[in-house]
Amino acid sequence: MILNTKYSTALLILLAAQTMFSQKKDENIGTEVVNVVKPYTPTISDAFKLKETPKMDDEDNEKKEEIKYNIFSFPVASTFTPSKGRAAGVDKKKSEQLYPNFATFGVGNYGTILGELYVTREVGDNSYISGMLRHLSSEGGVKNIFLDDDYRDSSLDLTYGYNVQNLSWKVDAGYQNQSYNWYGLPKEFAASLSPEAVGVIVHSINPQHTYHNFNVGSVVELNESIFNRVEVKYNRFWDSYKSEENRLIVKPKISFDINDLQIQSNFVVDYVGGSFNKPHYDFTPANYGFANIGIQPSFSLVRNDWSFNIGASAFYSMDLENDKSSFYIYPNVTASIDVVGDLMVFYAGAEGGLQQNSYRDFTNVNPYMSPEFGVAPTDRQYDFFAGLKGKLASSVGYNIRASYTNERNKAFFKSNDYNEQSELPNYAFGNSFGIAYGNLRTISFYGELKADFTDKVSAGINGSFSDYGVDGVAEAWNMPAIKIGANLEVAITDKISAGTDLFFTGERKDIQQFSSLVGETGVRTLESYFDANIHVNYKFSDRLNFFLRGNNLANKNYEKWLDYPVQGLQGVIGASYKFDF
Repeated sequence: MILNTKYSTALLILLAAQTMFSQKKDENIGTEVVNVVKPYTPTISDAFKLKETPKMDDEDNEKKEEIKYNIFSFPVASTFTPSKGRAAGVDKKKSEQLYPNFATFGVGNYGTILGELYVTREVGDNSYISGMLRHLSSEGGVKNIFLDDDYRDSSLDLTYGYNVQNLSWKVDAGYQNQSYNWYGLPKEFAASLSPEAVGVIVHSINPQHTYHNFNVGSVVELNESIFNRVEVKYNRFWDSYKSEENRLIVKPKISFDINDLQIQSNFVVDYVGGSFNKPHYDFTPANYGFANIGIQPSFSLVRNDWSFNIGASAFYSMDLENDKSSFYIYPNVTASIDVVGDLMVFYAGAEGGLQQNSYRDFTNVNPYMSPEFGVAPTDRQYDFFAGLKGKLASSVGYNIRASYTNERNKAFFKSNDYNEQSELPNYAFGNSFGIAYGNLRTISFYGELKADFTDKVSAGINGSFSDYGVDGVAEAWNMPAIKIGANLEVAITDKISAGTDLFFTGERKDIQQFSSLVGETGVRTLESYFDANIHVNYKFSDRLNFFLRGNNLANKNYEKWLDYPVQGLQGVIGASYKFDF
């Protein structure tokens, strides 16, 4: 028969329970046959969904009545007036009036007098004239020397300029008068002489000598032309020993752009010629003349993070006195790339050139030159360099550089020999300098750090370290291997400011021969020296300033040149006045 589903399920459950219960009583339950008429197939009844929609009697769902609004307006008399807005007041600093002219005067120990006067005035709408008068002198006073050491340096420069939209040009003219003394007698001067002989020789020496320099020149600039600059300068130089020199420099320049490429070329014509009237030392020639003609083409390209300049220099040099000529080619390549924005910029290059030497240029470096030595150009074959520059912080900048330079016919300052012959010129007692030429190879490292801590405090430090290799001379005479400088500027108040400059120069070598020592040649080592300078300024008004300057604060009579000790502690006090016409 067929069992109902509910009863079949219950019967099966009861049978299973009885079987389990029976096993607990008697584990040997025997066997039994069960016949299944139909397998169990359960079914699920259909679910009935709610089809009636419930009725909602909530009053909130009743239809809302439409409400109409009317506004009744009428004018109202009012006496209220709103105040107008006004920006908050700001303390405006009074702008300082600028004065184009000034005069400076100061006095100090050692009988020092300094003065400067600068005036300028507009002539018409596009022209101006200006003039600068300078003077610096001292009565001397270096200790333990036999000869006078006073000096004087005065100059006058005049300028006329003209400026319009696309053209500017100016004409310069100037004259300079310098007076120095060859006071640097060798330390051994009195060693082999009696006091009477020393007195006689010292009395016979007139160490004073004078330099004169006159120059005239012009610069023309054209803003919208490929010939955008021409510079011409003539210089006439002579001394109290009738030595004379003439120099003419002409420098045209062309420049134009092709797309992003800038192309330019500099031309150089540089002539120098002169003569020494009283040759005493053995050198050739007494007269000299060189004309150097050069061209320096280059093109440059600048992008956002890199730039380069590729060019070369070619010079044709003529030795007019000896009827010789030479041709030189030099590299002129530079490049830079921003490694980390403006924080780190890598740069490198190779440069060279023909350097025209002159009597005038040598005396600007060393005023104790004898009026007789050889003058010739220096062949600066190449200067390979590479470095990094950028910022360590927003107000701190740096620059480090390494270079290797090779120069032929390099000019070295060298002390002249001393002998005891009779009727010697005033500069022939070992108390003057000449020029020795040789080849120089230099490996140098340079570092610089500048910081503007605030708008009132700034500082900087720099140093160079060099290693020299020479041919044709025994040493790199009078060239220091170490040079370090530092400066600090502080605005203490709105009226008081101060600053300091520090210099350190390493050892140098010079050489001097003495006939009194049986021709023995002595190489001298000049000691390194440290020089500290300070200046203080007080602003009394917009027009009047007072200043105090101190030099060689360490009060050391160090030798900048062989047997030429400098003045000790030097102080100058003075004032500067600005004015207008």
